[in-house]
Amino acid sequence: MRVVLTGFMGTGKTVVGRRLATHLGRELLDTDALVERATGRTVREIFAADGEPRFRELERAAVREACDAGDVVVSTGGGTLVDERNRAALADGGLLVCLTASPRAIARRVRGSVAERPLLAGHPSLTGRIRELLDARAPVYARVPLQIDTSNLTIDEVVQEIARHLERAEGGRETAAAAGAVPACGRS
Repeated sequence: MRVVLTGFMGTGKTVVGRRLATHLGRELLDTDALVERATGRTVREIFAADGEPRFRELERAAVREACDAGDVVVSTGGGTLVDERNRAALADGGLLVCLTASPRAIARRVRGSVAERPLLAGHPSLTGRIRELLDARAPVYARVPLQIDTSNLTIDEVVQEIARHLERAEGGRETAAAAGAVPACGRS
């Protein structure tokens, strides 16, 4: 079963994704990295030259690639699930996990990389901009049933929590398969 980490920037998707992939013995696919590999440009360069709509188009292709990769760990960009097609594709046959954190914790974590984050760069109040974006995305993130607040957890604590949920989800899938049920779209 694919594990998909989503949530706002600075919630730990990349660092948790790396550690989780190692823990599970799986490959980590980062959708932003897939976009960068496909285009030969950074996310920041794509936003600057082509705008957010073009980036989101490229991101959809990266999501399709990640979904076709089988039992991997996928780390998404913070806005990936805003596109319903991405959310549906990632949730189909996967364990979707939304990592959350307080605006203050996010600001502390991203403060040194604001220049590389197109949606934060140039705003006078970092925490204010984070709150604004979180409010806009709250309905999207709220649709993910498994939410883990990383504000006061270590990376290993988050990994262990996800691993427990994955074990339960995979156990339920095996039970359904033994009873003759077929996973959605025939994927595992």
